[in-house]
Amino acid sequence: MILIGPIIHRLPKDCFAPYEFHLMKSEQPSIFLAERAPIKVTILVFSGSSIMCVASAVDPLRAANRICGETMFDWTTVSVDGTAPVTTSGLPVAVSGAFDASDETDMLIVIGGFGTRHGGTPALNSGLRHVARQARAVGGVEAGSWLLGHAGLLEGRAATTHWEDMEDFAAAFPGADVRPDRYVIDGPVFTTGGASPTFDLMLHLVRSRLGMAVALDVASVFIYDQARAATDAQPLVSLGRLEGYDPRLAQAIRLMEAHVDRPLTTSAIARRTGITARTLELIFGKSIGETPGAYYLRLRLNAARRLVLDTQVSMAEVAARTGFSSAASFSRAFSRAFGEAPVRMRRS
Repeated sequence: MILIGPIIHRLPKDCFAPYEFHLMKSEQPSIFLAERAPIKVTILVFSGSSIMCVASAVDPLRAANRICGETMFDWTTVSVDGTAPVTTSGLPVAVSGAFDASDETDMLIVIGGFGTRHGGTPALNSGLRHVARQARAVGGVEAGSWLLGHAGLLEGRAATTHWEDMEDFAAAFPGADVRPDRYVIDGPVFTTGGASPTFDLMLHLVRSRLGMAVALDVASVFIYDQARAATDAQPLVSLGRLEGYDPRLAQAIRLMEAHVDRPLTTSAIARRTGITARTLELIFGKSIGETPGAYYLRLRLNAARRLVLDTQVSMAEVAARTGFSSAASFSRAFSRAFGEAPVRMRRS
């Protein structure tokens, strides 16, 4: 699920499913808003957490930094006592130290799993409340929601947790509006039900702050898409649930990725999609914030960057595979997009 937050007033309601529109309408601006300023993120991991929950919180931020070419999300991973928490798979998570409520952060993510629901202590509760007063957003992932509840941070707020614990969670925190949603954002407090919803949430954060185009690129790094057969081709652009919003946008992007080496004109894409070029421009403008041509060029350049970084094929071959008429025109476009020539990027 790729959502957008406080900038919803710029988009028509029919861009989103009713549930998502309701969620976004109730969301108050905190950290989920359009701004390119870097933010500090503290990730507090407890033993018994799922390694997938940890990865779902961290990897989308890493991918966003790589795509942007700068550190938009500066994260630190910590544990309560500074020792490496052991996940349910037996894999430890490396941490930089112990959780210190006095450390500056913009966003705190508390990740918990088996046994975490009873892991609150007076000192931890006090620390979480302190961070909540100072930070712009505080969230609980899976059983991490319980720790926010024990600290009193869910009182009067909507929240969720893993579906297996939903009834107990509602009974433990009667002052919270407990919902069976994948994730819930209520002002500066957010909660998720597990690993996949956490990935959804982080994509929402990336899209809210950096735009849908970057969020699509992040989703594509992980081939994040609706369920498909194992034999289906892996798409360059993973649309997630976007195809439920406007099938013409999804169809247009699929056409682009199928013709990276021989780009289609906007008119040709519109014709194959069954709409006018002007309508296609409007769809891209309201959904992605870019023209079809600009998005298509960025898609091709991102494919080129992967070839530059991950293969040893010649620059002329990279240019040909990504639809440029010559190595020189490719190099100029690549340098404008990424700030350095492809040859220099490969060397570095």
